[in-house]
Amino acid sequence: MRRPLKKKPEILPDGVYESEKVTKLINYIMKDGKKSVARKVVYDALAEIKKDGDPIEVLETAIRNVGPAMEVRSRRVGGANYQVPREVRAERRLALAFRWIVQAAGAHKGQAMYKSLAAELKAAAANEGEAVRKRENTHKMAEANKAFAHFAW
Repeated sequence: MRRPLKKKPEILPDGVYESEKVTKLINYIMKDGKKSVARKVVYDALAEIKKDGDPIEVLETAIRNVGPAMEVRSRRVGGANYQVPREVRAERRLALAFRWIVQAAGAHKGQAMYKSLAAELKAAAANEGEAVRKRENTHKMAEANKAFAHFAW
């Protein structure tokens, strides 16, 4: 028998943009419990994006462009490990999109985090940038291993 699903904590919308996704982005940026620092980074990045257009729309488009539809999961069958392509659930797609965007922004050394986050969000909204490249690589691996799709569980 499967164990019961874990109750996920309710995420409240942020105070400025009234968006749950902005709150989630703040939580992904946060390190060592320093939420006020993370808030400042995210709000400054969104203010930077506001110069070009609607920041919430750019964020939504970036998340949609970065979130993968397929990924590969390791599966052991008869002593061999296979990379089995699987569809990605909506919650995981959102989590991966945020994680990849934040990692790509953090990889830009030598400039303020809010500037690199704004640049990465703009690039992802335009379907380019490091996070989108990561999604493309994930899709390529899933496509290359689709011969093992029958091992899906």
